[in-house]
Amino acid sequence: MPPPPHQKPENVLKRAHELIGVGQAPAALTLLHEHITNKRSRNVPIMSLEPVMLLLVELSVEQKKGKLAKDALYQYKNISQNTNIATIELVLKKFIELAVEKVTAAQQKADEVQESIDATAGTSNIDDLEATETPESILLATVSGEQSRDRTDRAIVTPWLKFLWEAYRTVLDILRNNARLEILYQSTATQAFDFCLKYTRKTEFRRLCELLRNHVQTAAKYSSQMHAINLSDPDTLQRHLETRFQQLNVAVELELWQEAFRSVEDVHTLLSLSKRPPKNVMMANYYEKLTRIFLVGENYLFHAAAWSRYYTLLRQSSVLVATGQGKKADNPPASDAELQKAASFVVLSALAIPVISTSRSRGAMVDFDEARKNKNSRLTHLLGMSQAPTRARLFRDALSKSLLQRARPEIRELYEILEVDFHPLSICQKISPILTKIGADSEMEKYILPLQQVILTRLFQQLSQVYETVDLPFVESLAQFPEPYQVTRGTIEKFIMNGNKKGDLSVRMAHATGVLSFDNDVFSSSKASHGGSSAGSAESETGTVQRLQSTPSEIVRSQLTRLAKSLFTTCHYVDPGFNKGRLEAREAALARAKAGAEEEHLAILSRKDLIQKRKEVASEIQAKKEKENARQKRLREQALQEAEDLRLANEQKEREAKRLKAERDRVRKEELKKQIADLKIGDKAIDIDLEDLDNLDSNRLRAMKLAQLEREKNDVNERLRITGKRLDHLERAFRKEEAKKLHEDYAKQIEQDRKIYETVKAQTLKDAEQKHKESVELKHRLSRLVPQYEEFRDSLHDRRRDEFEKRRRDAERELEKQIAQRKKEVRDRRLREKREREEKERELREAEERAAREKEEQRIRDEARKEELAKLKEQREKERQEMLEKAALQQRREEEALARRKAEKAQGAGGFSRGPERTDSSEGRRPPVFGAGKWREREAANRDAGDAPPSRAPPAERSGSNDRPSAGGPPKLNLSGGKPSWREREAAKQAAGGGADAGSSAPPPRFAPRGGAPPMDRSGSGRAEEDRKQSPAPPAESQPASRTAGKWVPPHMRNK
Repeated sequence: MPPPPHQKPENVLKRAHELIGVGQAPAALTLLHEHITNKRSRNVPIMSLEPVMLLLVELSVEQKKGKLAKDALYQYKNISQNTNIATIELVLKKFIELAVEKVTAAQQKADEVQESIDATAGTSNIDDLEATETPESILLATVSGEQSRDRTDRAIVTPWLKFLWEAYRTVLDILRNNARLEILYQSTATQAFDFCLKYTRKTEFRRLCELLRNHVQTAAKYSSQMHAINLSDPDTLQRHLETRFQQLNVAVELELWQEAFRSVEDVHTLLSLSKRPPKNVMMANYYEKLTRIFLVGENYLFHAAAWSRYYTLLRQSSVLVATGQGKKADNPPASDAELQKAASFVVLSALAIPVISTSRSRGAMVDFDEARKNKNSRLTHLLGMSQAPTRARLFRDALSKSLLQRARPEIRELYEILEVDFHPLSICQKISPILTKIGADSEMEKYILPLQQVILTRLFQQLSQVYETVDLPFVESLAQFPEPYQVTRGTIEKFIMNGNKKGDLSVRMAHATGVLSFDNDVFSSSKASHGGSSAGSAESETGTVQRLQSTPSEIVRSQLTRLAKSLFTTCHYVDPGFNKGRLEAREAALARAKAGAEEEHLAILSRKDLIQKRKEVASEIQAKKEKENARQKRLREQALQEAEDLRLANEQKEREAKRLKAERDRVRKEELKKQIADLKIGDKAIDIDLEDLDNLDSNRLRAMKLAQLEREKNDVNERLRITGKRLDHLERAFRKEEAKKLHEDYAKQIEQDRKIYETVKAQTLKDAEQKHKESVELKHRLSRLVPQYEEFRDSLHDRRRDEFEKRRRDAERELEKQIAQRKKEVRDRRLREKREREEKERELREAEERAAREKEEQRIRDEARKEELAKLKEQREKERQEMLEKAALQQRREEEALARRKAEKAQGAGGFSRGPERTDSSEGRRPPVFGAGKWREREAANRDAGDAPPSRAPPAERSGSNDRPSAGGPPKLNLSGGKPSWREREAAKQAAGGGADAGSSAPPPRFAPRGGAPPMDRSGSGRAEEDRKQSPAPPAESQPASRTAGKWVPPHMRNK
């Protein structure tokens, strides 16, 4: 069956409007979707499909048909992405705008419904004020009273929010792999972020972030496609960076810290790919968000490092703006207040870094935690630092940058108390007012708890140097903080247990006596100085803990060192020769060093050069190896990708074929089931097994159906015949019996009818008299109301007539308005069609003119090419003539040389000649040339030289021997029957016709060159003239090996 005819987009659009007009919007949407997804729509002009697509988007949004819209948008993108990008942007923007409008309208409707519910609940009347509430009413109020707003949102707003979210996902999926749609892609992503932030959609935000990451990975994977996303393009990378910064801001606003950290990693990855430096304002936002993330994660070390980077960036921006080297819009605001605030946060966050280990135990003193080390390395790279930060390094940087002078006074004072002049007995008194000021600032209040941990750590470290035991109430009195930041005994005990567990404290607590004992083992090893966490211990990282006195363990460890120093000093005073020997050994060592310094220096330089060369060679080898490995890997990946694409394509084809086959089988089986169901209707239905449908076909079922219909027809006809026959006999019998009683029944019927008539007549007259009487009474009673009735009727008629006239005038005005609007629409449509038609004509005319110009340019190029070819041909012909002349000259020289050699040979032998004797060359004649080419060519050459052709001697008789005549004439052939040969016959004819002429002159050669031109050199040599001068050219036409010079050639072999 042929496919259905393809309709034009204009007709489809018109039909869709008609369906919408009669209230069949779903049918109109289905019609538009089928038209867009039809394969024939790919050849339709885009401008004709655009109105269809806009109407389809509008209907799909109204009916919440997101899947239909997604399918149609994908198809429309594939159709128009290579020709018209603007129409895709228009349709997708329309889709998003309609979805946003629906969400806004749903929100407004939900607000109105909630207001009406609240108003109804507030004005509802209570029937019984003394009635007690039943358990059912309490449960209903608990379940539905406070949650009515949520229920309203779930019923009205949530479906449209879900549809808008699906719309954003659809648009992002459509735009993800086309660089020309990248701006719309980034703006849509920004709108999706705003949507998640406005409606607090945390789950959708996570999915959106994951979707964008997958899109970036897909863009890097399919970078070889046409119009693919190129992350090497600076503008593209900048747009992606702006999107990721927006993602980071929304994640922080929603307090999704894990997503925020992943967003930071995304930003860092894109920054590593960027070839141009990012703007300072973006990096300031980046570091500011990192400070918030690290603070929430309680990673105070990297939090302080992020604040340090932020302050450094602010200083650079202020310098750039002040010197005019940077734009103010590209740099963050760096006023004095901002710098003071940033400096205060840098110092305060560095002070809040715990000096006690937070993650290692005593067993972790030697072994590093690999996972945490990797994490610290990742965080260091995120901050753009060359090495992991430490508390001591941050303080050194702060002091080198003069941050204390820029920080707030209370922060400077806090630094002096904690890091410079720490006194455990007065620390809380000094620091209480400072903590009160810090607590008054909402941003700095977050640092009070870590500052307390630092103060407690310093306090116990100082106490352990002075005391062996101390009362717990005494420690509580030292650790007094202002309200509401007081530290309880439980907090102190918890802190001590944590310090003992991590190996930073060694304190025993006796709960019975309330005494703390500091363990000082004089033989214990020094505490490991490695950083087991992000902060490390006080001794290992800061080195700023004040030592009031040496501990016993330190005294024991330094005993041998102090003993060695004392013995050394004693030897100086007791034995003067000891010092003299030392000095002499020192002078000798200096002399040896001076003597070998130059040689050692040269050896070091040569070794350095050798090492450098080896490094260069190794680096080159490694680079080549890496390049080759990368190429091999790329080839393998390409081969695997091609194989995978081929496999997927084959699987897709197989699935499509199976699906089509299954669809055809399903349709066939459904048709067969319908036909079988028709056959099973009736009493005499055909019993057909539905499991055996594969062995049935339509022809067989049609034959079975026709047979069943034929049987049913025959059965019906037989039953009708039998029934008719029976009814005829019954009717005849009934009529015979009826005829006997017909007259008696007729008489009874007449009497009964008369009685009934009289009764009805009397009753009718009675009822008529009574009705007349009542009507007269009613007339007299209502006659006084007739004027009022007529007045009311007239007024009602007037009012209804006025209302009708008003409605008629309104309808006429509305009709005129609709007519004017329709005329305006028709005029606009005609003007638009006219403009489109003129535009198409203009484009067609420009195309024709362009084609004519191209044709004319092609003709001019062809003519120029023909002229060049003619000139080239003429030049080559000229060169060929020159070569021919040179070849002829060379041939004449060779022939002269051959003739001279032949003449010398003949004179030396004193032999015979083929004709009469010639005079020698002294008489001005050139000797004949033999053995250099064909005889006709040789005669032509002799004639050109002015010599007469030699006369031929008469044929000599052939003797019985095989000896040839010495004269060199042609041999005589022994023909059958002794007949003369052709030459003999010719010679006889010449002798009869005039021997003198025949003997003196020879006939001109039949194949002499035209115009007396020398024979052409056909040797085919491509040598230049210099090569020909160096070696003689071969003859014009080489003879076979059997044709030696001076031998006779038969006529039938001369032209071969």
